[in-house]
Amino acid sequence: MSFSVRVVLCLTLFGSSIPFVRADGRALPKPRADHPGNIFALGEDVVVTLPGATPHAWQAVDYDGKTVAHGQGGGAVHLGRLPVGYYELRPDRGAAGAGDRISLGVLAPLAVPTPKTSPIGIDVAMAWAFLEKQMPAVTSLCALAGINWGRDRLNWGEMEPRQGQLASHTRYDTSALTQHRGGLQTLQVNHVCPAWAGPAHRRFPTDLRHAYRFYQAMAERWAGKVLAFEPWNEADIAVFGGHIGSEIASLQKASYLGLKAGNPRIIACQNVFADHAQAILADFHANQAWPYFDTFNLHHYAAVRQYPNIYADFRAVSAGRPMWVTEFNVAVPWSGDAQRREPSDPDLRIQAERVPKVFAGVLNEGVQAAFYFMLPHYVEHQTQFGLIHPDLTPRPAFVALAAVGRLLADAKPLGKLKSERRSSHALLFHARPDGREQLVLVAWSDLSHPQLPLPARPLAAFDHLGRPRPTTASSLELSSAPVYLLYPPDSLATFARELPPPPAARLGGAPSPVVVQAVWPENRTLLGRSAYRVSADKPEQIPLFVYNFGPKPVAGKLSVAAPKGWKLHLPGQVSVQPGKRLELTLEVDLRGAESPTCQPVAVRGDFSSAGTPILSLRLLPEAEIGKK
Repeated sequence: MSFSVRVVLCLTLFGSSIPFVRADGRALPKPRADHPGNIFALGEDVVVTLPGATPHAWQAVDYDGKTVAHGQGGGAVHLGRLPVGYYELRPDRGAAGAGDRISLGVLAPLAVPTPKTSPIGIDVAMAWAFLEKQMPAVTSLCALAGINWGRDRLNWGEMEPRQGQLASHTRYDTSALTQHRGGLQTLQVNHVCPAWAGPAHRRFPTDLRHAYRFYQAMAERWAGKVLAFEPWNEADIAVFGGHIGSEIASLQKASYLGLKAGNPRIIACQNVFADHAQAILADFHANQAWPYFDTFNLHHYAAVRQYPNIYADFRAVSAGRPMWVTEFNVAVPWSGDAQRREPSDPDLRIQAERVPKVFAGVLNEGVQAAFYFMLPHYVEHQTQFGLIHPDLTPRPAFVALAAVGRLLADAKPLGKLKSERRSSHALLFHARPDGREQLVLVAWSDLSHPQLPLPARPLAAFDHLGRPRPTTASSLELSSAPVYLLYPPDSLATFARELPPPPAARLGGAPSPVVVQAVWPENRTLLGRSAYRVSADKPEQIPLFVYNFGPKPVAGKLSVAAPKGWKLHLPGQVSVQPGKRLELTLEVDLRGAESPTCQPVAVRGDFSSAGTPILSLRLLPEAEIGKK
């Protein structure tokens, strides 16, 4: 895209004045003239429209409940220039025509464009949660909040309603283009199988060539617009298919090869885990899928104190690839009106305080991209996840998100300050708030109000909403509401700290165009053991498929390693044409085996220059079900 065209796009999305454009092409975002969501930049005149035609009394209050303005009237309400923070316009409920409170936010404007290396992201769910006409406004809100990455949602069946026939234009295309034009980097994810590709929409396609071709087509279609793909969402839990580790690995290999065939520059992410179940992770790792993912992706909804254990489990099977957490949150409930599904005022404060806590916690674990779940108004049962209302106006947590985006821009972990209090948290980062290289300390306490000793007076301090606060040289009283303290980068030696966990050793290997897949009925799998159930009393035949996703014919040898006392048989010599698959049968006979238990079975291939693919299966004799 030429510079002149890029400037035109920025004018369209961000306002009437030409924005600063950095060398990497990202523009400095400016508020739109119509201020969607009632989001304003510091220094702007705040004008909010009251609903209804009947004038009535109103008052504007800040996050702490302090009245900052009041008046009588209707239509446009002029509040003047307000400090950074969250505000509510509360009409007098006793007056005729009075409605619900109206929220608004004032953000500190970004001094420089958000670095494209910044880890701060959010699950926008743009294509699913917003109308196409809302997408530019939502993208603008993300950009103003310093968001670097947005996660979107895709429905494979809508994109490819019939095999081999992609839809000419969809809301997903609009979403991808809008986010690209607005400066967001986009991660896309799918978790739906079309009816023509498999018997169950929540399960993987039984023929992996469907996945290969679809992701090849999508990577090519959105080259330069969608930068990363997760081939499936949370395949390891029942709601999204309940797949075992070997199945997840086989889909990953085929999808990776398809994505790279469509666009070699795309980031092919691992199809993300929802849980850190040891059996599934071990099964996945045994299938040596690491040459087939550029990032290792995970989700969690746990408290910050649980992060070290969670990340240790995932890091052990990450093969040293960059870790991305593409959903994380500690959500709050909604209460009261079932139509509005709004959290109570105390829970809204808790939600806002948790935003910097969970970001600091995941970044301290070495995550390279962190996608908070989520931006839109979204409810599951009694839980409200969203940071904005259906009309795009903010909850306090959105203003807290903007503070994270600005103050933890490009954050890299430096560790946790040493403390005798387990309830105190003080995490240190190298970051670029407002484009300046600085140390940023994020600190809070779970209990009481302890004092945090400080090595020196910080350059600046901000509360969890990004509001400036006084600084002190000796100590800081902590509370449940996090604070940000900024220090010069050369002051690192003054902090006594525990270093963040190191990344796992990077494992080598190259992807093979040959992929081996097992297909077994879902009702004969045991998810908790990540295993296929097989009979101990009669022979079993497990269908295997050998795929050739390369451009040339392949020929090679297959071998299978049998656990002691097991009888396994598999054809040895195989050859597969490009784009084809060969169906084989793995014969399993456990009759006469001594004390059969759940065992891994490894099918290995030797295809010379085409590589050495592996399929590892955990087979569970049905007599062992119920045993640990």
